[in-house]
Parts: sequence; C-alpha cells; structure tokens
Amino acid sequence: MASSASSSSELIQRNHHITQTPASASSHSSPFTSSDQPSKTSGPAASMLLQRALFLLVGVAIAALFFHAVPASSPKPDLSSPVRRATYEVASEAVESGTVSAILGADQRVNFGGKVPLGLKRKGLRIVVTGGAGFVGSHLVDRLISRGDSVIVVDNFFTGRKENLVHHFGNPRFELIRHDVVEPILLEVDQIYHLACPASPVHYKFNPVKTIKTNVVGTLNMLGLAKRVGARFLLTSTSEVYGDPLQHPQVETYWGNVNPIGVRSCYDEGKRTAETLTMDYHRGLGIEVRIARIFNTYGPRMCLDDGRVVSNFVAQALRKEPLTVYGDGKQTRSFQYVSDLVEGLMRLMEGEHVGPFNLGNPGEFTMLELAQVVQEVIDPNAKIEFRPNTADDPHKRKPDILKAKELLGWEPTISLRQGLPLMVSDFRQRIFGEQKDASSNSATSQ
Repeated sequence: MASSASSSSELIQRNHHITQTPASASSHSSPFTSSDQPSKTSGPAASMLLQRALFLLVGVAIAALFFHAVPASSPKPDLSSPVRRATYEVASEAVESGTVSAILGADQRVNFGGKVPLGLKRKGLRIVVTGGAGFVGSHLVDRLISRGDSVIVVDNFFTGRKENLVHHFGNPRFELIRHDVVEPILLEVDQIYHLACPASPVHYKFNPVKTIKTNVVGTLNMLGLAKRVGARFLLTSTSEVYGDPLQHPQVETYWGNVNPIGVRSCYDEGKRTAETLTMDYHRGLGIEVRIARIFNTYGPRMCLDDGRVVSNFVAQALRKEPLTVYGDGKQTRSFQYVSDLVEGLMRLMEGEHVGPFNLGNPGEFTMLELAQVVQEVIDPNAKIEFRPNTADDPHKRKPDILKAKELLGWEPTISLRQGLPLMVSDFRQRIFGEQKDASSNSATSQ
C-alpha cells in the first residue's frame, strides 16, 4: 500500500516537472535578439529553389533540342479534290528537287493549293472511262493517255469495239475491263467519265429496258463509286433531254419537250433521270459532278450501220447505195467533230463549273443539205431516196453554246466540210478492208 502511494506521488512529480520545463526555459534570456536569430526553414527553401531552377533549365534545353530536330508543321492544305491532291503532290516533289526555285525564282513562294505553275509538269491522274471502247470514249482515252494519265476502260462491248483501243494494248498506263455498269465495281480512281450507254436509235431501241437500266442503275453505281473513293464524276448526257424542242436554239435552262412513253423515251428519259441522280448526289452528298449535254457528233470509229444520219450517208455513198432521207429532209441537226467534243469534255472535267453545258456545233444543216455535202465529198452521182419518218424524231436541233464559251473557253473549231473527209477515210478503210477479208475467206474456203 505504501509502495503504491509512493509510485503515484513520483509520477505526479515527474509530470509536474515536464509541464514546468517549457515555461522555465522561456523565462531564460536568449543570447540572440528576434531580429538576428537565424530561421530554422532557410536551408530547405534554398535547396528547393535551386532544384526548381535546375529542372527549368533542363526543360528548356529539351524543348530547344526537339524543335531543332523536328521542323515546324505548316497548315494542312485542302486535299479533298483529286485535282488539288495531284497538284499538291507535284508541287511538293518540285520543292524537294529544287525545280520550283528555278522556275519561279528564289524569292517567290509556292502556293500548294493553287494551280500548277507554268512549265511544271502535271502529275498524271488515275481515270476510269465507262464505255471507253466506243466511238467517243476511245477518242477520249487517246487524249487522256497522251496527257500522261493512267486510264481504266470499263465496257461490256455491246456497241464498243476492242479494235478502237488495240493501239493501247501493252501500255502500262492502260487497263481494259469487260464489265457491265449495271453491276457495281470498286476501283481506286481520281476521276470518272461516265459514257456507258448505247447512243444511236438502232442500238438503244434494240433493248429499251436494258437502255434505261444502264442510264439509271449504271449511273447510280458510278455515282456510288465516286462517293466511296472521293472521285470527280462527269456524266455525258445528251441533247435528247430537250426532246422535240419548242425553243430554238436550245439553252441549258430549257426543260425540254419529251414524250415520256414514246419509243425513244428509254434513252431520253433515262438520260434525264441520270441528270437528276447526278445533281442529287451533288446537292445531298457533296460529290463533285459535271454534266455535259452532247449534240450530234461524227468522226472516225463510228459504227458503220448504227442508224445515225452521218454514218448512214457516208457508208451508203461509199457502197454506191442511195442516201436514205427520212421524212421531207427539212429537219435540222448540228454536227460536231469528235475531237472538238473530247476537248469540251476535258475542259468541263478540269473546270470548276457543274453545268449542264451544251457541247455541240451551232452550225445547222437540214438532212438534204447534209446529203449534198456527202455527195460533194464522196460521190456526186449518189442518189437520194426518201422514206417515211421515224416516230418522235425531233424537227430541229441546234445548241446554244454561249455558256460553254464564257465559262469553259470552249467552242468547236472543225467545220463539217473539214471533218467529213477524215471520217470518210476511216470508213473507206474499214468497209473495203472488210470486203477484202470476206472475199479472201470465201476464196480460201472454196
């Protein structure tokens, strides 16, 4: 009991001593005044500031090395258009090789988003031409290949001929695919020239359902391809969208006078629907499109017996047959040479205007006047034979090309009397060459 009391009193004494120590310590005077007493935190703070300064210097050094090693990036140019993309690639290659400095001068800058500078070679595009084995399509392929482009021809050979393209076989920038555009196809291209469709009455009346499917489903497939790969799309429409016109000459704003249930409507209304689809893809989906309305065209590689008036007259005159004129021969047409048309199509594709554009020669001829020109060029003794006119045959057809002149800088340069002899030379070789082949084959078989 006594020991426990002494332990508790000892504990109380110790606690009392601990609580009194700070007070007693504070009562003693310090040898330092409050002004000259050193701070207990001055050492760690200086060390921290020194570390921060060191880290800052290291960061600046790393950033300087990075920006010195990696060049600053410039704003990315607009490459949505295939033409702009090709222009940018050409300009970039020229800058790397020093070509632009030599052309423009060392003190001038290059605008990658603009046009290719004069003297700078344009990089070839990858282009698909549907119906490229046909009359107009094969001449278009010739121009594109000669320009340095890579061309893919898609054709089902209903009216197209391999002979029109045989001179390109073996060219690494040329490909030929047998395919019907009513079935989808996937290709990587920059531009699409959509020409696929029989264009003469003999051919498009042969299977009218197939004709309108080609115009509608085929155009849908090609527009879908343009949408998927970001290609620019050109539709070759026709002056037949004006029907039997009540306005003369025909301007692009004229809506036409078409019989929707006639024997020609598979072609006329098919092309009108193709134009509708093209504009809807343009407005609704932002596809780059171009529309050309082609008037009567003639030249080498036309089908010999396709029912069109120029090819009919030329083939009949060469064979010493009467020239067949339907009706009274007073109906008028305008005829452009194929090279003029191809120039117009290419200007339209490379330009910045959607269209539609009339592409034709405003020189107007009656059928009797055309027959007289054929007589002058081939056979003055050729006779003219009149036959009943065909259904829904337009009475007048003449393009107003003011829009193409102003916006495309295009107009035809070859007159009928200049172009017809070139076509006659081609027809003479094909007609009499085929006759020679036929006679030699019959002699061999005998």
